[in-house]
Amino acid sequence: MTTRHIWSNAMRPLLAAVCVLSTASCGSELLRTGHTPMLLVVEQMGGASGQDPGAFTSALLSDVQAIVEVEVNGVEVQQATTFNDLGRATISSQRKDQSDLVGGLTQVTSPLNGITLTRYRVNYRRADGRNTPGVDVPFGFDGALSSTIPPEGSVDVIFDLVRHSSKREPPLANLAGGGGLRFINAIAEVTFFGRDQNGNETMVTGFMDVIFGDFADE
Repeated sequence: MTTRHIWSNAMRPLLAAVCVLSTASCGSELLRTGHTPMLLVVEQMGGASGQDPGAFTSALLSDVQAIVEVEVNGVEVQQATTFNDLGRATISSQRKDQSDLVGGLTQVTSPLNGITLTRYRVNYRRADGRNTPGVDVPFGFDGALSSTIPPEGSVDVIFDLVRHSSKREPPLANLAGGGGLRFINAIAEVTFFGRDQNGNETMVTGFMDVIFGDFADE
């Protein structure tokens, strides 16, 4: 066996390993951006308290406990309750290929390039790195969506940003009754998942500030 053959046999496993690593790297990137020719962009995000669901702001003050008046046996009494807080995101669809011409022809987007949002995922994290769910921040959750973004168009989607159940579990439940003297400053990370009409999957993530506390009631 010649030296060239020996080197050839020795290099084959190494080249195979490089190819596998390269494929894995490319695969993860394809999974992140998707095969669809369109790109999702979060144009704007906002949040609204469940007590005033029409007032969206760029940073949400999430009240973990609200005092409301209810009638019991004909008498108005005050009672503690919780509201879910809403999120709103403006999401647009843009072409990945921004060149005006392809092969001498003007690009034309197809209705098949419309992207249907199917679900979303909310996770919370803190700037100080203390991110244990149920201890430092609320547990994350998934929710369903059914909204289609036309090619090179945009839609507003409304979703739960903070659920009732989160306010009844630690650490948010620990803030109730504190008179607004304790807070948890968190960043809500919201990932939207969708697919185009050809079945190509894609995703995009938006962020916004959420401040949890037992704020004063009017």
